[in-house]
Amino acid sequence: MKAGKFVVLVAEDDPKLLASMKEFLSREQYVVKTAENGQKALDIFFASNHMIDIILLDIMLPDVDGIQILKTIREYSDVPVIMTTAKETEEDQLEGLSNGADNYITKPFRLRVLGAHMEALLKRRTGGMDRKLKSGMLEVNLEGQQVFVNGREISVTPKEFALLVYFIQNKNKVMTRETILDAVWGFDYNGDMRTVDTIVKQLRKKLGSECTYIHSVYGIGYCFKEG
Repeated sequence: MKAGKFVVLVAEDDPKLLASMKEFLSREQYVVKTAENGQKALDIFFASNHMIDIILLDIMLPDVDGIQILKTIREYSDVPVIMTTAKETEEDQLEGLSNGADNYITKPFRLRVLGAHMEALLKRRTGGMDRKLKSGMLEVNLEGQQVFVNGREISVTPKEFALLVYFIQNKNKVMTRETILDAVWGFDYNGDMRTVDTIVKQLRKKLGSECTYIHSVYGIGYCFKEG
C-alpha cells in the first residue's frame, strides 16, 4: 500500500531523529507535520485532527509527556498512534498500550521497520480504500475536502468541513459543545461555545432538508446519526 497523501504527526524531541523521520516519511509520500515538544504536538493535533491519519509519539517529550498526550488524544479521536521510546520495560509498554496506543516500537529502530508498522496500521484502518467517509446520502472526500449529498457537491468552509468530518467520525455519539469546540477549534480557543451552534446552523442549511443527520440533544450538545 502506497502512503499517498496520508498525513502523519511526528512528535519527537531529538532533532536529528526528527529530521531523519521527516525525510524518510516525505520520501514515502506522507504529508509530515512535526513537533519537538508535547505542547506543540497537542496544538497541531487540535488544529488539524480531522486530517491526521496516524501519529508517531515519543513518550519522553518536554512540556507534556507522551502518555498524557495520548490520554488527551483518546478523549477526542481514535486515530492510530504508535509510541516510540527508548524505554524497553514491559511496564512502560503496557502503560502506553493500556492508554490507547495501537503499537509500540523501541529505539533505536530502522526507519523501514517503522514504515512497515505504519503501513500495516493504515491498511487495517482504511482497508485499502480511498480516503473517503460515507454516511447515508453523505460522502466526504478527505483529500479534496469535498462534501457530496446524494452525489451533488456542496460548498463548505474549512471549519464547516472539519466539523462535519468530526461528526461523521463520531457517529451516534452524544457530544457536548465543549467537547466539539475543543476537538475542532482547539482546546486553547477562547471563543464562545455558541460558535458551535453557528457553524451547525450553517451546515444544516447547506446539507438541506433531506439530510437531517445533525441532531440537537437538549441541554447537552449534538449527535450525528442517520435518520
